[in-house]
Parts: sequence; C-alpha cells; structure tokens
Amino acid sequence: MTSYLRPIAEPPRTDTRRVWLGLGGSAHIQCDMIDQLTRGQRHVELLIDDLTEAARARLTARRAMLCGLTLDRPRIMGILNVTPDSFSDGGTLATVADAVARAKVIARDADILDIGGESTRPGAAEVPVSEEINRTAPVIRAIRDAGITTPISIDTRKAAVADAALAAGADMVNDVSAFRFDPDLADVVASNGVSVCLMHSVGTPDTMQAQAQYDDVVFDVFDHLAERIAFAVQAGIDRQKIITDPGIGFGKTLQHNVTLLRNLTVYHDLGLPILLGASRKRFIGTISGVEQAAERVAGSLAVALHGVTQGVQVLRVHDTAETRQALSLHLAVNGTDSDY
Repeated sequence: MTSYLRPIAEPPRTDTRRVWLGLGGSAHIQCDMIDQLTRGQRHVELLIDDLTEAARARLTARRAMLCGLTLDRPRIMGILNVTPDSFSDGGTLATVADAVARAKVIARDADILDIGGESTRPGAAEVPVSEEINRTAPVIRAIRDAGITTPISIDTRKAAVADAALAAGADMVNDVSAFRFDPDLADVVASNGVSVCLMHSVGTPDTMQAQAQYDDVVFDVFDHLAERIAFAVQAGIDRQKIITDPGIGFGKTLQHNVTLLRNLTVYHDLGLPILLGASRKRFIGTISGVEQAAERVAGSLAVALHGVTQGVQVLRVHDTAETRQALSLHLAVNGTDSDY
C-alpha cells in the first residue's frame, strides 16, 4: 500500500538536539518531523532521521536550477496573458507594444515571465493553434528585441505553440494538462532540453469543474503528478527539468482547493520543485467576499505567503510588485534574509 510523506514545515531552527533539514532545498523552511500518510489509515509521525536516505533526499535535496535560477529561495513567476478572455486580466493587452510595456513592468519584480495566449479558466473554449501562436510568438520575440532578459515561460498545452515560442526566445513550458492534451508537447520539451511545469488538472477547461470528483484529492493529485512525471521521463525529458503544480482551481471545488493548500508539503515527496498558482482565483473571492478578480490582491498575497511557509519554490502571480514586497518582508522578519 502506497504511503505519502508530508513534512511538517517550520521556520529555521538552531536546536542542535534534533536534525533539521531544509525542505525542498530551501533555506527559509526546515523540517524534522514527518507525517506518513496512507489512504484510509491513521497517519504515523516520524522523525526525518528515521527515513531512508532516498526518502530524505526526496524531501530535502537541493532542487535543480530553473532557467538559470536557484531555488533555495522563493521565485516569482509573473503572469502576462495576451488573451481577450482570461478570467482576471483578459483583453488588457491589445497590441504587442502593450504587452512589451507590461513585460517591462513585471520584469522589475518577477524572476520569470509566464506568457499565455489561451485562457484555461473554467468554461473556456479551445483556441486554434495558429491563433495562439500569433498571440504569443510575436510578443516573446518583441520582449527579447526590447532587451528584456528575464526568463520566459510559454503557458500552453500545444506542441506547435511551444515550438514557436521557444524559437522566439522562450525558456520553458508551462502545461496545465501535463501532456494529456497534446502528448507531442513532451517531444518538443525533450528535444529542446528545456524545463517544464506539469500541472494537475482533469478534463479540459470547458468540462473540468463538472469532473471535480476525487476519492482523496491530496492523494489523487499526487498520484496523477507522479504518473505524468513518469510519462515525461519516458519521453526523454530530464527529470531534473520538471517542476510540479497541484493545479489550484483546475477541476477543484473550494474545499478541494483549501485541502490542497493545507497539505502542500506532501508534494515535496515527489522530489521536485513545487509551483503554486492561486493568484486572484475564484475561491479567494468566495472566502473573502470579493467579487472582482482584480480586487483579490490581499487574499492572493495571503495564499502566496502560506505557500512560502510550506516550502513552495515558485509563486505564479498577477501582482508581482505586491508579491515581491510581501515576500521580502516575510523573509526578513523570519530571519532568513541575510541582510537583516
């Protein structure tokens, strides 16, 4: 029977009587206690030094660099949607020049730019490949021509779109379907030797909320990600170039989202970096009573900082300046910023 290891994350400690190891290779989060979880059974508490060497490594080993960035501290991925219908910022960037101007602003605070040309909000319809390429590739090329060197992620489910984006200057792929939608995308990632984010989702954007049913959402998401990681490796992708995303809001109810957030540390047991993308999503508005997505900044920051306390390595956000400010203060007051 499969067991899952859920580290109990804590700020750095100097208690020399116990073994404290960085969680997911991070300097700002450590752990020494582990919950061993099994479906349908009570959890078992373990000390981290009770684990096998392989298990300890999955939880605590330094993660590989992402687009030249170390992941020993949280990184910010700024969202740049060049779509007319994204749930929060659709239609705000009507031209390539608008997109480049926005990219310059985001790049002040973001470590990575995530550019998408197809909305994957609940209920969204598929965009033709040619249209998605025309939305994204010229923007990526123009960003590079403008001298912006910030790593770029192409947010797409489609091999041809990713191929065009990488040729235009993108550095990684962010696939919300984890190669379910277009298995050929795995070959594009492998042949280009780039990093990829594999996210958990069910169905397609227009059907996923009707399929939000799980035996246990935490374990089911874990098993799905493990299976997609295996698929990617079988396709020739270097395992060290994979990051994972539990897919907040993608085929999840409000309670599913909250449960996943409460159990984020279990995904360190995959042995890979974790990306958290919860910015401005509907569950934040439902819990806080804020209807307009663009007004959910405070709630988004709360969720982002929660992710940081659970050892998440990448925060995918709309509000990059606000997130950078909050993250800087969080690290400083918790004693993990060496300047303070």
